[in-house]
Amino acid sequence: MSDPRRVCHPAAPGLDDAGVLPHRPTVVVIGAGIAGLAAATALAERGVTVELLEKQDHLGGRVGGWREHLPDGTPVAMNRGFHAFFRQYYNLRSLLRRVDPQLSMLHPLEDYPLVDAAGRRDTFRGLPRTPPLNALVFAMRSPTFRLRDLVRLDARAAAPLAAVSVPQTYRRLDDLDAESFLHDINFPVAARHLAFEVFARSFFTRPEALSAAELATMFHIYFLGSSEGLVFDVADANFDVALWEPLADYLRNLGVKVHTGRTVRSVTTAGPDRFVVTDQAGTNLDADGVVLATDVAALQSIVSGSPGLGDDGWRARIGRLGTAAPFLVMRLWLDSPVRDDRPAFLGTGGLEPLDNISVLNRYEHEAIEWSERSGGSVVELHAYSVAEDTPQLRRDLLARLHALYPETSSARVVFEKTLCRNDCPRLAPGDHAGRPTVRTPHPTLALAGDGIRIDLPVALMERAATTGTAAANTLLAHFGLKGHDMYTVPVRGRSAVLRKLAGRVERRTLP
Repeated sequence: MSDPRRVCHPAAPGLDDAGVLPHRPTVVVIGAGIAGLAAATALAERGVTVELLEKQDHLGGRVGGWREHLPDGTPVAMNRGFHAFFRQYYNLRSLLRRVDPQLSMLHPLEDYPLVDAAGRRDTFRGLPRTPPLNALVFAMRSPTFRLRDLVRLDARAAAPLAAVSVPQTYRRLDDLDAESFLHDINFPVAARHLAFEVFARSFFTRPEALSAAELATMFHIYFLGSSEGLVFDVADANFDVALWEPLADYLRNLGVKVHTGRTVRSVTTAGPDRFVVTDQAGTNLDADGVVLATDVAALQSIVSGSPGLGDDGWRARIGRLGTAAPFLVMRLWLDSPVRDDRPAFLGTGGLEPLDNISVLNRYEHEAIEWSERSGGSVVELHAYSVAEDTPQLRRDLLARLHALYPETSSARVVFEKTLCRNDCPRLAPGDHAGRPTVRTPHPTLALAGDGIRIDLPVALMERAATTGTAAANTLLAHFGLKGHDMYTVPVRGRSAVLRKLAGRVERRTLP
């Protein structure tokens, strides 16, 4: 947290520990992804009894990790793909500091180049950290952006980028898609594909299907709203080893009961501020509070199976939630190395269906060890917003890899593991206003996850961690217990000059 202008959102005051209460409350947290783990941690640290239920056999949700086996029986690490731990992810990094105050499990990745079909290349290396100089230098040194493009930008249409304010930006831009927003700005098409689409791809979607408000907020988080920069960290081992097994041990030491392989069927009200959580086996858990920190499909299934939960309006909001298009992750264990100058992560534009390439043996312990033993390499390909997993799609991905990294064309694939999932939340134009919030009609039932609305400048993994902490704070306040402070980048554009200029432009163009 090096940015002195980061914002603290203080929690409500209260008692330090639930042990002094006449009755120690019990909370069931459903879902052990980042949001559920954050909620469980915040509750347990205040002495609340926590039961953590996860339907998978591992923790971490979409950032979970597990083991696969090569044809010869060798165990290898597997997860759902590359994740970047940006320095602006204050609440997520605070969660991880519970088990490693120095965050030594995270390895800095100094650059992640972007390349397009014409061979043009952008880089984030060496950018100044001071906004708006960082964004200006990035644009001016980009091969897809020239001074004449800056002159041609539509200042009125671009004003929201300089004057982001949450939640006002959502009220203004959420009905517009990101592609139309960039077109209205008159942003160069090539620069759109190479630079701005990286934000859309972070949501596993395409600009035409993404809310312009989400795009503007992302631009604020990473460029104009923060001096943390666009350099990020990666986990130096598979996510289960580096992150979640240590955090599970921490939670167990706080008395949390961690249950994996346990799917929840329903949550039934059992009187004022009382619930019964029932799993698929018919086992019941009594609770004073519940945090629903699941993916969209599981949330909708639980609410559908719990007819007494919430009111009609709230249930309708849950029902209207959607998921983004499927994304595909192909991980390849190759019998020969990639060139030494290949980056750990390469983003692509205009090279469908490929969206990025990761070389895991640049940073992940398990891949490094396998590479050193075998002389090979571990390469991962991503394709976002696909229709379905098909043999042709896989062939096209491999063809892109071979074209970009020709040395891989002669490599033998020792093992391939491909995943196709569509459980990321939809963040489409018009979704924000109707999205359910952390608070629900029940004071001790809360929602958490990266698809849950919270009016703070957070996104992706950080939105999951922030809503998880906010859900815990909601319940803690009801119990009379002290919550946990949260941090974000500034909630509005940090440059007073840019905000003023944006305001003048908008006033001049009002009818």
